[in-house]
Amino acid sequence: MAPIGVLTALDQARTQYYHFKAIVIAGMGLFTDSYDLFCIAPVMKIVGRVYYSDGGARPGVTPPAVVSATVGVALLGAVIGNVVFGALGDRVGRRRVYGACLLLMCADLAWRIILMAGAVPAALTYYWRMSMPETARYTALVERDVVKATNDIGRVLADLDLGAVAEEEVAAALSRPPPPPRPSYGLLSRRFVRQHGRDLFACAAAWFLLDIPYYSSTLFQSQIYRPLFPAPGLINAFQEAFNVAKFQAVIAVASTIPGYFVAVLLIDRVGRRRLQMTGFLLMAVFLFALAGPYDGYWRDHGAHAGYIVLYSLTFFSANLGPNTTTFILPAELFPARFRSTCHGLSGAAGKLGALVGSIGFLWASQQKDGAAAGHLPGIGMMYALFVLGGICLLGLARGGRAPAGHRHDTMMRSLEENESDRAQTQVGDGGSDTEAAKSPASMESSHLSMSPILPARVSV
Repeated sequence: MAPIGVLTALDQARTQYYHFKAIVIAGMGLFTDSYDLFCIAPVMKIVGRVYYSDGGARPGVTPPAVVSATVGVALLGAVIGNVVFGALGDRVGRRRVYGACLLLMCADLAWRIILMAGAVPAALTYYWRMSMPETARYTALVERDVVKATNDIGRVLADLDLGAVAEEEVAAALSRPPPPPRPSYGLLSRRFVRQHGRDLFACAAAWFLLDIPYYSSTLFQSQIYRPLFPAPGLINAFQEAFNVAKFQAVIAVASTIPGYFVAVLLIDRVGRRRLQMTGFLLMAVFLFALAGPYDGYWRDHGAHAGYIVLYSLTFFSANLGPNTTTFILPAELFPARFRSTCHGLSGAAGKLGALVGSIGFLWASQQKDGAAAGHLPGIGMMYALFVLGGICLLGLARGGRAPAGHRHDTMMRSLEENESDRAQTQVGDGGSDTEAAKSPASMESSHLSMSPILPARVSV
Protein backbone atom coordinates (compact mmCIF):
# COMPACT_ATOMS: atom_id res chain seq x y z
CA MET A 1 0.00 0.00 0.00
CA ALA A 2 1.07 3.56 -0.59
CA PRO A 3 2.88 5.39 2.20
CA ILE A 4 1.06 8.02 4.24
CA GLY A 5 1.15 11.26 2.27
CA VAL A 6 1.77 13.64 5.16
CA LEU A 7 4.84 11.67 6.28
CA THR A 8 6.24 11.68 2.77
CA ALA A 9 5.65 15.43 2.57
CA LEU A 10 7.33 15.86 5.94
CA ASP A 11 10.42 13.97 4.75
CA GLN A 12 10.63 16.02 1.56
CA ALA A 13 9.95 19.45 3.09
CA ARG A 14 12.63 22.10 2.75
CA THR A 15 14.49 23.12 5.90
CA GLN A 16 12.67 25.98 7.59
CA TYR A 17 11.98 27.68 10.92
CA TYR A 18 10.03 24.73 12.33
CA HIS A 19 13.02 22.43 11.92
CA PHE A 20 15.39 24.81 13.70
CA LYS A 21 12.87 25.23 16.51
CA ALA A 22 12.65 21.46 16.87
CA ILE A 23 16.45 21.22 16.96
CA VAL A 24 16.65 23.84 19.72
CA ILE A 25 13.92 22.15 21.77
CA ALA A 26 15.52 18.71 21.51
CA GLY A 27 18.96 20.18 22.13
CA MET A 28 17.88 22.07 25.22
CA GLY A 29 16.56 18.85 26.69
CA LEU A 30 19.99 17.28 26.26
CA PHE A 31 21.59 20.48 27.54
CA THR A 32 19.57 20.35 30.75
CA ASP A 33 20.33 16.66 31.25
CA SER A 34 24.06 17.19 30.76
CA TYR A 35 24.05 20.26 33.00
CA ASP A 36 22.39 18.28 35.77
CA LEU A 37 25.04 15.53 35.62
CA PHE A 38 28.24 17.40 34.83
CA CYS A 39 27.74 20.22 37.33
CA ILE A 40 28.27 17.65 40.09
CA ALA A 41 32.06 18.07 39.89
CA PRO A 42 32.19 21.81 40.70
CA VAL A 43 29.36 21.48 43.22
CA MET A 44 31.32 18.80 45.10
CA LYS A 45 34.18 21.27 45.45
CA ILE A 46 31.90 23.73 47.20
CA VAL A 47 30.25 21.04 49.32
CA GLY A 48 33.66 19.86 50.51
CA ARG A 49 34.72 23.36 51.51
CA VAL A 50 31.48 24.11 53.35
CA TYR A 51 30.59 20.83 55.04
CA TYR A 52 33.85 18.89 55.37
CA SER A 53 36.33 21.48 56.57
CA ASP A 54 38.16 20.65 59.79
CA GLY A 55 38.99 24.28 60.51
CA GLY A 56 42.65 23.82 59.64
CA ALA A 57 44.78 25.37 56.95
CA ARG A 58 43.84 22.76 54.36
CA PRO A 59 40.43 23.21 52.65
CA GLY A 60 37.77 20.58 53.14
CA VAL A 61 37.34 17.84 50.56
CA THR A 62 34.16 15.88 49.92
CA PRO A 63 34.79 12.23 50.94
CA PRO A 64 34.97 9.75 48.06
CA ALA A 65 32.03 7.81 49.46
CA VAL A 66 29.86 10.94 49.31
CA VAL A 67 30.99 11.71 45.75
CA SER A 68 30.26 8.11 44.71
CA ALA A 69 26.84 8.20 46.36
CA THR A 70 25.95 11.53 44.71
CA VAL A 71 27.01 10.37 41.26
CA GLY A 72 25.35 7.01 41.77
CA VAL A 73 22.01 8.45 42.87
CA ALA A 74 21.98 10.92 39.96
CA LEU A 75 22.71 8.19 37.40
CA LEU A 76 20.26 5.72 38.92
CA GLY A 77 17.63 8.41 38.70
CA ALA A 78 18.54 8.83 35.04
CA VAL A 79 18.19 5.06 34.49
CA ILE A 80 14.72 5.02 36.04
CA GLY A 81 13.71 8.15 34.15
CA ASN A 82 14.80 6.68 30.82
CA VAL A 83 12.77 3.53 31.34
CA VAL A 84 9.63 5.13 32.81
CA PHE A 85 9.35 8.19 30.60
CA GLY A 86 10.43 6.25 27.53
CA ALA A 87 7.51 3.87 28.01
CA LEU A 88 5.14 6.75 28.72
CA GLY A 89 6.22 8.43 25.50
CA ASP A 90 4.71 5.55 23.54
CA ARG A 91 1.53 5.57 25.60
CA VAL A 92 0.57 9.23 26.01
CA GLY A 93 2.72 10.93 23.38
CA ARG A 94 6.14 12.53 23.10
CA ARG A 95 4.87 16.07 23.61
CA ARG A 96 3.20 15.46 26.98
CA VAL A 97 6.04 13.39 28.38
CA TYR A 98 8.71 15.84 27.28
CA GLY A 99 6.81 18.66 28.97
CA ALA A 100 6.36 16.67 32.17
CA CYS A 101 10.09 15.85 32.28
CA LEU A 102 11.01 19.51 31.89
CA LEU A 103 8.67 20.54 34.71
CA LEU A 104 10.17 17.90 37.01
CA MET A 105 13.69 19.08 36.20
CA CYS A 106 12.72 22.67 37.04
CA ALA A 107 11.46 21.60 40.49
CA ASP A 108 14.35 19.26 41.18
CA LEU A 109 17.12 21.72 40.33
CA ALA A 110 15.88 24.62 42.42
CA TRP A 111 17.62 23.66 45.67
CA ARG A 112 20.87 25.55 45.07
CA ILE A 113 21.78 28.51 42.89
CA ILE A 114 24.28 26.63 40.72
CA LEU A 115 21.83 23.85 40.06
CA MET A 116 18.91 26.26 39.75
CA ALA A 117 20.55 27.83 36.71
CA GLY A 118 19.90 24.57 34.89
CA ALA A 119 16.17 25.02 35.48
CA VAL A 120 16.05 28.18 33.35
CA PRO A 121 16.51 26.50 29.95
CA ALA A 122 14.19 23.70 31.08
CA ALA A 123 11.43 26.21 31.83
CA LEU A 124 11.89 28.02 28.52
CA THR A 125 12.00 24.77 26.58
CA TYR A 126 8.79 23.62 28.26
CA TYR A 127 6.94 26.61 26.82
CA TRP A 128 8.41 26.10 23.35
CA ARG A 129 7.65 22.37 23.31
CA MET A 130 4.08 22.84 24.49
CA SER A 131 3.52 25.35 21.68
CA MET A 132 4.45 22.71 19.09
CA PRO A 133 2.15 19.86 18.02
CA GLU A 134 2.69 16.17 18.71
CA THR A 135 5.09 14.50 16.27
CA ALA A 136 3.38 13.59 13.01
CA ARG A 137 4.51 9.98 13.11
CA TYR A 138 3.13 9.40 16.60
CA THR A 139 -0.21 10.93 15.62
CA ALA A 140 -0.42 9.10 12.29
CA LEU A 141 1.08 5.72 13.17
CA VAL A 142 0.30 5.26 16.88
CA GLU A 143 -2.87 7.30 17.39
CA ARG A 144 -3.85 6.48 13.78
CA ASP A 145 -5.24 9.92 13.04
CA VAL A 146 -3.70 10.86 9.71
CA VAL A 147 -5.87 13.92 9.20
CA LYS A 148 -4.90 15.37 12.58
CA ALA A 149 -1.25 14.77 11.74
CA THR A 150 -1.78 16.56 8.42
CA ASN A 151 -3.46 19.49 10.13
CA ASP A 152 -0.73 19.77 12.76
CA ILE A 153 2.03 19.83 10.17
CA GLY A 154 0.06 22.27 8.05
CA ARG A 155 0.11 24.76 10.92
CA VAL A 156 3.87 24.70 11.41
CA LEU A 157 5.37 24.00 7.99
CA ALA A 158 5.05 26.45 5.13
CA ASP A 159 5.12 25.88 1.37
CA LEU A 160 3.69 22.37 1.55
CA ASP A 161 0.67 21.43 -0.55
CA LEU A 162 -0.93 19.68 2.38
CA GLY A 163 -4.40 20.45 1.10
CA ALA A 164 -3.84 18.09 -1.80
CA VAL A 165 -2.22 15.58 0.55
CA ALA A 166 -5.20 15.66 2.88
CA GLU A 167 -7.68 15.28 0.02
CA GLU A 168 -5.76 12.22 -1.16
CA GLU A 169 -5.92 10.77 2.37
CA VAL A 170 -9.69 11.33 2.47
CA ALA A 171 -10.23 9.71 -0.93
CA ALA A 172 -8.07 6.75 0.01
CA ALA A 173 -9.82 6.31 3.35
CA LEU A 174 -13.28 6.38 1.74
CA SER A 175 -12.34 3.83 -0.92
CA ARG A 176 -10.96 1.05 1.25
CA PRO A 177 -12.21 -1.07 4.16
CA PRO A 178 -11.57 -0.01 7.76
CA PRO A 179 -7.97 -0.28 8.94
CA PRO A 180 -6.84 -3.52 10.56
CA PRO A 181 -6.77 -3.76 14.35
CA ARG A 182 -3.73 -2.53 16.18
CA PRO A 183 -0.79 -4.96 16.25
CA SER A 184 -1.32 -7.39 19.09
CA TYR A 185 2.23 -8.21 20.10
CA GLY A 186 3.82 -6.33 22.97
CA LEU A 187 7.28 -5.38 24.15
CA LEU A 188 7.81 -8.60 26.08
CA SER A 189 6.43 -10.93 23.43
CA ARG A 190 8.42 -13.51 21.50
CA ARG A 191 7.60 -11.75 18.28
CA PHE A 192 9.11 -8.51 19.52
CA VAL A 193 12.27 -10.33 20.58
CA ARG A 194 12.44 -12.11 17.22
CA GLN A 195 11.78 -8.98 15.18
CA HIS A 196 13.45 -6.21 17.22
CA GLY A 197 15.43 -7.89 20.00
CA ARG A 198 18.74 -7.89 18.16
CA ASP A 199 18.49 -4.19 17.35
CA LEU A 200 17.52 -3.30 20.91
CA PHE A 201 20.44 -5.29 22.31
CA ALA A 202 22.83 -3.64 19.84
CA CYS A 203 21.65 -0.13 20.74
CA ALA A 204 21.78 -0.81 24.48
CA ALA A 205 25.18 -2.54 24.31
CA ALA A 206 26.78 0.26 22.28
CA TRP A 207 25.45 2.92 24.64
CA PHE A 208 26.57 0.92 27.71
CA LEU A 209 30.08 0.39 26.35
CA LEU A 210 30.39 4.05 25.32
CA ASP A 211 29.35 5.60 28.61
CA ILE A 212 31.85 3.62 30.69
CA PRO A 213 34.92 5.37 29.19
CA TYR A 214 33.03 8.62 28.46
CA TYR A 215 31.99 9.30 32.05
CA SER A 216 35.23 7.88 33.42
CA SER A 217 37.16 10.36 31.28
CA THR A 218 35.08 13.15 32.79
CA LEU A 219 36.25 12.13 36.27
CA PHE A 220 39.80 11.93 34.92
CA GLN A 221 39.66 15.70 34.40
CA SER A 222 40.89 16.31 37.93
CA GLN A 223 44.21 14.71 36.95
CA ILE A 224 44.43 17.07 33.97
CA TYR A 225 43.54 20.46 35.39
CA ARG A 226 45.27 20.10 38.78
CA PRO A 227 48.70 21.27 37.52
CA LEU A 228 47.13 24.16 35.59
CA PHE A 229 45.51 26.03 38.50
CA PRO A 230 46.61 27.24 41.94
CA ALA A 231 46.50 24.77 44.82
CA PRO A 232 43.12 24.64 46.61
CA GLY A 233 44.68 26.07 49.77
CA LEU A 234 45.58 29.30 47.95
CA ILE A 235 42.09 30.11 46.61
CA ASN A 236 38.57 30.20 47.99
CA ALA A 237 35.77 27.73 47.30
CA PHE A 238 34.17 29.70 44.48
CA GLN A 239 37.46 30.20 42.67
CA GLU A 240 38.14 26.47 42.89
CA ALA A 241 34.70 25.59 41.52
CA PHE A 242 35.07 28.23 38.81
CA ASN A 243 38.41 26.76 37.71
CA VAL A 244 36.81 23.33 37.34
CA ALA A 245 33.94 24.78 35.32
CA LYS A 246 36.35 26.80 33.19
CA PHE A 247 38.38 23.73 32.31
CA GLN A 248 35.20 21.83 31.44
CA ALA A 249 34.15 24.69 29.16
CA VAL A 250 37.53 24.75 27.40
CA ILE A 251 37.35 21.00 26.74
CA ALA A 252 33.79 21.39 25.43
CA VAL A 253 34.66 24.22 23.05
CA ALA A 254 37.89 22.63 21.85
CA SER A 255 36.80 19.01 21.45
CA THR A 256 33.29 17.89 22.29
CA ILE A 257 31.36 20.52 20.30
CA PRO A 258 33.62 20.24 17.21
CA GLY A 259 33.16 16.46 17.38
CA TYR A 260 29.41 16.87 17.04
CA PHE A 261 29.74 19.23 14.08
CA VAL A 262 32.05 16.83 12.25
CA ALA A 263 29.54 14.06 12.93
CA VAL A 264 26.81 16.20 11.35
CA LEU A 265 28.94 16.58 8.22
CA LEU A 266 29.81 12.90 7.94
CA ILE A 267 26.91 10.86 9.27
CA ASP A 268 24.91 10.83 6.04
CA ARG A 269 28.03 10.40 3.93
CA VAL A 270 29.83 7.51 5.61
CA GLY A 271 26.92 5.93 7.48
CA ARG A 272 26.15 5.20 11.10
CA ARG A 273 28.12 1.97 11.26
CA ARG A 274 31.41 3.36 9.99
CA LEU A 275 31.13 6.50 12.08
CA GLN A 276 30.42 4.55 15.27
CA MET A 277 33.26 2.12 14.67
CA THR A 278 35.67 4.93 13.80
CA GLY A 279 34.79 6.76 16.99
CA PHE A 280 35.35 3.70 19.17
CA LEU A 281 38.66 2.98 17.43
CA LEU A 282 39.96 6.52 17.88
CA MET A 283 38.87 6.59 21.52
CA ALA A 284 40.84 3.40 22.13
CA VAL A 285 43.93 4.80 20.38
CA PHE A 286 43.97 8.00 22.42
CA LEU A 287 43.24 6.25 25.72
CA PHE A 288 46.10 3.83 25.06
CA ALA A 289 48.33 6.80 24.21
CA LEU A 290 47.49 8.26 27.62
CA ALA A 291 47.84 4.94 29.43
CA GLY A 292 51.13 3.60 28.03
CA PRO A 293 53.51 6.32 29.21
CA TYR A 294 51.37 7.49 32.14
CA ASP A 295 53.48 6.17 35.01
CA GLY A 296 56.76 6.89 33.24
CA TYR A 297 56.00 10.35 31.85
CA TRP A 298 52.47 11.83 31.90
CA ARG A 299 52.04 11.68 35.68
CA ASP A 300 54.89 14.15 36.17
CA HIS A 301 54.14 16.23 33.06
CA GLY A 302 50.46 16.93 33.53
CA ALA A 303 50.75 20.47 32.18
CA HIS A 304 52.28 19.27 28.90
CA ALA A 305 50.25 20.35 25.87
CA GLY A 306 50.36 16.87 24.36
CA TYR A 307 48.74 15.43 27.46
CA ILE A 308 45.82 17.84 27.22
CA VAL A 309 45.47 17.34 23.46
CA LEU A 310 45.30 13.56 23.78
CA TYR A 311 42.71 13.88 26.52
CA SER A 312 40.62 16.28 24.42
CA LEU A 313 40.77 13.99 21.41
CA THR A 314 39.08 11.19 23.38
CA PHE A 315 36.00 13.42 23.73
CA PHE A 316 36.24 14.55 20.11
CA SER A 317 36.31 10.92 18.98
CA ALA A 318 33.38 9.97 21.21
CA ASN A 319 31.18 12.75 19.87
CA LEU A 320 32.33 12.14 16.32
CA GLY A 321 31.09 8.57 16.54
CA PRO A 322 29.27 6.62 19.25
CA ASN A 323 28.08 9.53 21.37
CA THR A 324 26.15 10.72 18.32
CA THR A 325 25.05 7.42 16.78
CA THR A 326 23.79 5.98 20.07
CA PHE A 327 21.18 8.74 20.20
CA ILE A 328 20.21 8.45 16.54
CA LEU A 329 19.94 4.71 15.94
CA PRO A 330 17.20 3.92 18.50
CA ALA A 331 15.09 6.67 16.93
CA GLU A 332 15.50 5.15 13.46
CA LEU A 333 15.38 1.40 14.00
CA PHE A 334 12.12 0.81 15.86
CA PRO A 335 8.44 1.16 14.89
CA ALA A 336 6.69 4.32 16.04
CA ARG A 337 4.70 2.56 18.76
CA PHE A 338 7.88 1.13 20.34
CA ARG A 339 10.29 3.94 19.44
CA SER A 340 10.20 5.93 22.67
CA THR A 341 10.31 2.82 24.88
CA CYS A 342 13.28 1.31 23.05
CA HIS A 343 15.10 4.65 23.03
CA GLY A 344 14.52 4.88 26.79
CA LEU A 345 15.80 1.35 27.39
CA SER A 346 18.89 2.04 25.30
CA GLY A 347 19.53 5.27 27.18
CA ALA A 348 19.04 3.49 30.50
CA ALA A 349 21.72 0.98 29.49
CA GLY A 350 24.00 3.91 28.76
CA LYS A 351 23.43 5.41 32.20
CA LEU A 352 24.19 2.03 33.77
CA GLY A 353 27.48 2.14 31.89
CA ALA A 354 28.03 5.66 33.19
CA LEU A 355 27.40 4.38 36.72
CA VAL A 356 29.91 1.57 36.28
CA GLY A 357 32.47 3.89 34.71
CA SER A 358 32.12 6.79 37.13
CA ILE A 359 32.18 4.88 40.41
CA GLY A 360 34.42 2.08 39.18
CA PHE A 361 37.03 4.44 37.73
CA LEU A 362 36.97 6.63 40.85
CA TRP A 363 38.15 3.69 42.92
CA ALA A 364 40.10 1.62 40.37
CA SER A 365 42.35 4.55 39.39
CA GLN A 366 43.86 4.76 42.88
CA GLN A 367 47.42 3.52 43.25
CA LYS A 368 48.04 0.20 44.98
CA ASP A 369 50.52 1.66 47.43
CA GLY A 370 49.39 5.26 47.65
CA ALA A 371 45.62 5.64 47.52
CA ALA A 372 44.22 9.06 48.31
CA ALA A 373 42.58 9.65 51.66
CA GLY A 374 39.27 7.86 51.92
CA HIS A 375 39.97 5.54 48.99
CA LEU A 376 40.79 1.88 48.89
CA PRO A 377 43.85 0.78 46.89
CA GLY A 378 43.09 0.28 43.20
CA ILE A 379 44.93 -0.89 40.10
CA GLY A 380 46.45 2.50 39.34
CA MET A 381 45.70 5.17 36.74
CA MET A 382 47.74 3.55 33.98
CA TYR A 383 45.93 0.21 34.15
CA ALA A 384 42.55 1.92 34.59
CA LEU A 385 43.14 3.80 31.32
CA PHE A 386 44.14 0.55 29.60
CA VAL A 387 40.85 -0.99 30.76
CA LEU A 388 38.92 1.94 29.30
CA GLY A 389 40.73 1.55 25.99
CA GLY A 390 39.90 -2.16 25.99
CA ILE A 391 36.21 -1.37 26.52
CA CYS A 392 36.33 0.89 23.46
CA LEU A 393 37.73 -2.03 21.47
CA LEU A 394 34.77 -4.12 22.65
CA GLY A 395 32.49 -1.43 21.25
CA LEU A 396 34.42 -1.55 17.98
CA ALA A 397 34.12 -5.34 17.82
CA ARG A 398 30.41 -5.17 18.57
CA GLY A 399 29.85 -2.71 15.72
CA GLY A 400 31.94 -4.81 13.34
CA ARG A 401 29.65 -7.83 13.52
CA ALA A 402 26.88 -6.06 11.55
CA PRO A 403 26.13 -2.51 10.46
CA ALA A 404 26.59 -0.70 13.76
CA GLY A 405 25.64 -4.01 15.38
CA HIS A 406 22.29 -3.84 13.58
CA ARG A 407 20.72 -5.56 10.61
CA HIS A 408 21.26 -2.68 8.23
CA ASP A 409 22.52 0.87 8.15
CA THR A 410 19.75 3.45 8.32
CA MET A 411 21.60 6.11 6.33
CA MET A 412 19.44 8.05 3.84
CA ARG A 413 16.37 5.95 4.60
CA SER A 414 13.00 7.09 5.89
CA LEU A 415 11.65 5.66 9.12
CA GLU A 416 8.89 3.94 7.18
CA GLU A 417 11.40 2.26 4.86
CA ASN A 418 13.18 0.79 7.88
CA GLU A 419 9.91 -0.57 9.24
CA SER A 420 8.80 -1.97 5.88
CA ASP A 421 12.10 -3.75 5.29
CA ARG A 422 12.01 -5.30 8.72
CA ALA A 423 8.45 -6.53 8.21
CA GLN A 424 9.33 -8.00 4.81
CA THR A 425 12.41 -9.68 6.27
CA GLN A 426 10.24 -11.22 8.96
CA VAL A 427 7.86 -12.66 6.37
CA GLY A 428 10.78 -13.86 4.26
CA ASP A 429 12.17 -15.70 7.28
CA GLY A 430 8.99 -17.70 7.49
CA GLY A 431 7.09 -15.64 10.01
CA SER A 432 3.53 -16.86 10.32
CA ASP A 433 1.98 -13.58 11.38
CA THR A 434 0.28 -11.95 8.43
CA GLU A 435 0.41 -8.70 10.31
CA ALA A 436 4.18 -8.61 9.96
CA ALA A 437 3.82 -7.96 6.27
CA LYS A 438 2.09 -4.69 6.94
CA SER A 439 4.20 -1.65 7.64
CA PRO A 440 2.76 0.90 10.06
CA ALA A 441 3.32 3.34 7.22
CA SER A 442 0.59 1.54 5.27
CA MET A 443 -1.95 1.77 8.06
CA GLU A 444 -3.73 5.01 7.36
CA SER A 445 -6.46 6.21 9.66
CA SER A 446 -10.07 6.38 8.59
CA HIS A 447 -10.80 8.87 11.34
CA LEU A 448 -11.58 12.15 9.56
CA SER A 449 -12.40 15.35 11.43
CA MET A 450 -13.06 18.98 10.67
CA SER A 451 -9.87 20.44 9.22
CA PRO A 452 -8.72 24.00 8.59
CA ILE A 453 -7.18 22.89 5.30
CA LEU A 454 -9.98 20.60 4.13
CA PRO A 455 -13.42 21.55 2.79
CA ALA A 456 -16.13 21.01 5.40
CA ARG A 457 -18.14 18.83 3.00
CA VAL A 458 -15.62 15.99 3.10
CA SER A 459 -15.50 15.76 6.87
CA VAL A 460 -17.19 12.61 8.12
